[in-house]
Amino acid sequence: MTFDRRTFLVTALILCTAACKDKGQESANAAKANVQTVVELVGKDVGEIERGLPEGSKKLAVLLGKESDPKGNPAIVRSALLKMRQQVPDLGIAKSTFFAFADDKGIAIRNDNEQDTMAGKDLIAAWPGLKPVTSGTAYVATTGKFPGAENPAGPDKEWVAATPVKKEDGTSLGIVVTGWTYRRFAYHLQESLRRDLQDQLMRSGDKGKMPIVYVALFDKDAVYGATAPKTIPFPAVNEEALKGLDLVGKTSGGPAEGPITITERVFGWAAARLPKLGDDLGVVVLRSEI
Repeated sequence: MTFDRRTFLVTALILCTAACKDKGQESANAAKANVQTVVELVGKDVGEIERGLPEGSKKLAVLLGKESDPKGNPAIVRSALLKMRQQVPDLGIAKSTFFAFADDKGIAIRNDNEQDTMAGKDLIAAWPGLKPVTSGTAYVATTGKFPGAENPAGPDKEWVAATPVKKEDGTSLGIVVTGWTYRRFAYHLQESLRRDLQDQLMRSGDKGKMPIVYVALFDKDAVYGATAPKTIPFPAVNEEALKGLDLVGKTSGGPAEGPITITERVFGWAAARLPKLGDDLGVVVLRSEI
């Protein structure tokens, strides 16, 4: 029998492709379960804000109502915001990266961060969806882009929520606003998922290796990989590969998943929309078995 090297190579390639596809689908199936866990976590995180912010506004009204001119004393405002979080359990554990107090027109007075980049800025201009809260609407949530320095990791946006702060006589004292950036929130989701997977391995006594797992948010404009200070950023090549999948289109009828190869590594991906955050906003889990 004559050895046909060409036939051998073609057969090997077919077998390798099939094996990679199977491995990718295995990871995609696992990612599908993971993304559902993440969606449920998002609901819990948003629930903390939906319950806590209106309660926090009442605490803030008491704390700032004692001041003759809170708008003219940013230090007092920051102190009140910090106390508000301490007094409202849901806000104490909220994933927000800031809490800010603004006047009744939406001009920021102070936020609770040590370095304040919001003071004096028009929050309604940055996030127009918040405007109804300046007219008394009890609670509003929206998405947008706050003006300022660009995130070095790439494009970013914010999810924000607001509620009025009223005096005892019912007149407006201002509004309280909170939120998080897409990339920082994706980091929270990614780390939570990784901890869950590690716990599952430990509880089951499984000596198998921890899979490689990434989490990102997405909308029609971009994919927002998990980033946080002093951490390794979400690989840009992963963002580009996921952006090319048209995740918004693929999830228009519900969750979706599939295999994908990125820089010669086989992954599985799964994505779902996040109506709690926005109509066209979703989350994607990228997973590869070790």
